[in-house]
Amino acid sequence: MPVTSVPPQPFPAQPLSPLDGRYAAAVGALAEYLSEAGLNRARVEVEVEWLITLTDRSLFGTSPLSEADQERLRALYRDFGQDEIDWLSAKEAVTRHDVKAVEYLVRDRLSALGLDAIAELTHFACTSEDINSASYALTVQRAVTRVWLPKLRTVISTLRTMADELRDAAMLARTHGQPATPTTMGKELAVFAYRLERVAAQVEASDFLAKFSGATGTWSAHLAADPDVDWPALTRAFIEGLGIGFNPLTTQIESHDWQVELYDRIRHAGGILHNLATDIWTYISLGYFSQIPVAGATGSSTMPHKINPIRFENAEANLELSGALLGSLSQTLVTSRLQRDLTDSTTQRNIGVALGHSLLALDNLTRGLGEISLAQPVLDADLDANWEVLAEAIQTVVRAEIAAGRSQITDPYALLKDLTRGRRVGAPELADFVNGLDIGDAAKARLLALTPATYIGLAAQLVDEA
Repeated sequence: MPVTSVPPQPFPAQPLSPLDGRYAAAVGALAEYLSEAGLNRARVEVEVEWLITLTDRSLFGTSPLSEADQERLRALYRDFGQDEIDWLSAKEAVTRHDVKAVEYLVRDRLSALGLDAIAELTHFACTSEDINSASYALTVQRAVTRVWLPKLRTVISTLRTMADELRDAAMLARTHGQPATPTTMGKELAVFAYRLERVAAQVEASDFLAKFSGATGTWSAHLAADPDVDWPALTRAFIEGLGIGFNPLTTQIESHDWQVELYDRIRHAGGILHNLATDIWTYISLGYFSQIPVAGATGSSTMPHKINPIRFENAEANLELSGALLGSLSQTLVTSRLQRDLTDSTTQRNIGVALGHSLLALDNLTRGLGEISLAQPVLDADLDANWEVLAEAIQTVVRAEIAAGRSQITDPYALLKDLTRGRRVGAPELADFVNGLDIGDAAKARLLALTPATYIGLAAQLVDEA
């Protein structure tokens, strides 16, 4: 029998996703909110707070719970742990319905607390999507604001610090990959900080919406139970009391438009971060940045001299994965057939995966940016080898001199094109060329004083915009 046909011994249970295995330490904070356990804890929170809301208003013959009983109820989600996780897993195996299992958990705990009298108000007049929409709004809001956004802000802060430190570090720009008007490394990093700050502000301003209006969004069961209650006002106050927004006009589901908007913004941030990763990778390949060796680390398995830019390559790949998942979430969640279909249920279970890959990229970018240092001599040598980039300055000054009546030159652009296009021109050749120009003495002096390293305009000052 061929060796390859022998079945391998099965492993002990292993995580299928690298986010839950190799990279768990970097993204584990998201699991507090976006795991199945995190979602179920939020569902218990919504069920408990709805119970407290109904009894606070003495509906259906109830009386407000004492503060002690309210705190004991709230402990059901505050102390949610492995016992509840196991209980729900066993119950869902029977119910084949995750939200119903949560309802049974709350009822079971009410009995244990001696609060059976209010048990029938558990999940009162709710469709599963009332509980789910509130739970997803809570978990996504907390994951984004407490975990993802702080990590993005760390990258932005790092870029701002580097931009300020390197504000005067002149370097040759490359447009279309070719030598172009010089800039500074600080200004180029400030561009990324500025772009990311705009998107971060948009994410911070995001809505996190829930509905709580029953089976098809009409409060029908609520009104059947008590037509004298202002159910839209009551449920709005309840949802807003949880710290999320209220959507009053829905089908059976909250329409998920806020999620589409949010994931598109996070995907936008990912695109900018991807651009940052590829640019830094390119600067490393040009020698503009040197990588700081990490003690004991292997750069290449066979070439000892190398330090591979793995932080930026890892970030690049994870941003592509995250972007693909976020795009799929946006595309899927924007649509629901008629009043309800279940495509969103499966899709939303991957929110944590999408944000996990993004968070892993942010972690790698933060670490990568801390492991590089500017090689200014390389930048200086590159500038000194490309004096032809001053052609732009020369032809622009000549045009100004012509407009001022101090020059008889015609077509200065063509004049400089003939001198520099496809050719390397050094400092002596440019000096001779400028000295021979028909322009005023002051303009000539300004041009002769220019070097590629000083032809950076307002680059250093522009760093302050970030």
